[in-house]
Amino acid sequence: GGTLEREYAIGSDRMDLCLRYGDVTLAMELKVWREGRPDPLKTGLEQLGGYLAGLGVARGWLVIFDHRQGLPPIAERTTTELAMTPNNHPVVVIRG
Repeated sequence: GGTLEREYAIGSDRMDLCLRYGDVTLAMELKVWREGRPDPLKTGLEQLGGYLAGLGVARGWLVIFDHRQGLPPIAERTTTELAMTPNNHPVVVIRG
């Protein structure tokens, strides 16, 4: 079995989700893109990069929930892309 921890403490910070299954540790940061606010991608990558370094984990996942008005249905706008944190950790970015 595995464990899923919410608000996982890393030093003085808290990562949104940490999934551990055997030798696998998956770090996940969740962001909401609200109307009138900037795209949270940059902030999310910066945060997640720090968490990955603190955990000693090579890669992570950033999930951005887009709550802005006038968007197509989530099934039509959900995308997956690969990005890098400022400290060069690969991150899977899911937008929906």
